[in-house]
Amino acid sequence: MTGTTDSEMTLRQLQQTVDRWITTIGVRYFDPMTNTAILAEETGEVARVMARLYGEQSAKPGEKLDLADELADVLWVVAAIANQTGTDLTEALRRNIDKKTRRDATRHKQNPRLSD
Repeated sequence: MTGTTDSEMTLRQLQQTVDRWITTIGVRYFDPMTNTAILAEETGEVARVMARLYGEQSAKPGEKLDLADELADVLWVVAAIANQTGTDLTEALRRNIDKKTRRDATRHKQNPRLSD
């Protein structure tokens, strides 16, 4: 990937790479509300691809179905929003996983709908 020499990227490196791109090539950040709208748009594009690849919808003639690219777009705008709001995604994700682990320690194991 342009902007990083590692074959793998941490969340912190993602945030730094997005910031570097936005402040040089992209000129500046869009305001937070614009980025929120862009996030909704990109999430919709993921849903469109999923509906056609894994759901019951068929693709339109010539329609591009690139799930990886659409997911990357979502990550990009999430990193942009995190940057402009001072959110450290590495720490936020760590706390979120801890919260889910405590809250759901037995919840899913006890859900009969998940048993096969």
